[in-house]
Amino acid sequence: MRGRADPQNRRWSRRAWLRLAGLGSLTSGVALASQDGQPDLVSASAPDHLGAAMGPVGRVSTESFDPTQFLRTWNFSNLPALERERFYRETPKLDGTTLREYELFAVDREIEIAPGVFFPAWTYNGQVPGPTIRATAGDHLRINFVNQGSHPHGLHFHGWHPPGMDGALAEQQVMPGDSFLYEFDAEPFGVHLYHCHANPLKRHLHKGLYGAFIVDPPSASARPPADELVMVLNGFDTNFDAENEFYAANTVASFYLQEPIRVAVGQLVRMYVVNMTEFDLINSLHLHGMFFDVFRTGTSLTTTESTDTIMLCQGERAILETTFRYPGDFMFHGHQAEFAELGWMGLFRAEGTRAT
Repeated sequence: MRGRADPQNRRWSRRAWLRLAGLGSLTSGVALASQDGQPDLVSASAPDHLGAAMGPVGRVSTESFDPTQFLRTWNFSNLPALERERFYRETPKLDGTTLREYELFAVDREIEIAPGVFFPAWTYNGQVPGPTIRATAGDHLRINFVNQGSHPHGLHFHGWHPPGMDGALAEQQVMPGDSFLYEFDAEPFGVHLYHCHANPLKRHLHKGLYGAFIVDPPSASARPPADELVMVLNGFDTNFDAENEFYAANTVASFYLQEPIRVAVGQLVRMYVVNMTEFDLINSLHLHGMFFDVFRTGTSLTTTESTDTIMLCQGERAILETTFRYPGDFMFHGHQAEFAELGWMGLFRAEGTRAT
């Protein structure tokens, strides 16, 4: 099943894709063949709760992109040392800050977003989301961007920077085959993002050109030690009708149902959550059986609320902190039910003994 724009694809609704792709309550025999040979929706008489299966049928290859590895990877830390140096270098400066140098490139690449479902993405360094960039407030960033894609692209970072580094104006777009060097200081501290700002903007975003940008407070002791996780909320319009057929945290629909995120009971967990979902006004994250402290945009060290559900518009982000009190599996998902059924659902697996 390929994500291609054709007349037959365009007549399928999101709920049709839900059943065809094996998400939600799909069981064998749900998709029926019509006279033209194309799959039809389940008949109105069929109950929506067919079967007890939850999540997709089959597995997505993690050879080129592993959502579990992505959770705890920044500054290309997943790569062997010699290979990492091709894309990331850091040099201490006399004032105590660090010069951080990156190599990012845009490239067209087909990615697997659910078992057997491929999406013709535009990517940073061959993956969606792009590599997570992390620095400390005051560090100097130098990012060499090369456009190996088929369209004009660029980098737009949220945060402080000179206007010449904004990457948003038409004359700031990098043509295919060209490159541009972005330089600015990392500030303010918090959880931010970067993305392509070429027009049409919604197309460049939904095709996959975005990533997380974390800036730590200048004091190493400003935030307590924690198990840190990067979670980028996204959706995919596979038939190009301006409606998403799949939703996920970190691209692969329902991946964390099959591969729960492992955490330790009693250990502080810090989630850097960035919403990059296109075609929907808001997305959300709901955690079962517990609450979390919210740090909106992460620019304050004081929590603004304690809740179990947070709503985010596109480009909005937050740091969420919590500690698991009990061992076991804890569900998390978007609290728009349709998003959850179309792939935005997962599990935390808390391991250890009950915290006292």
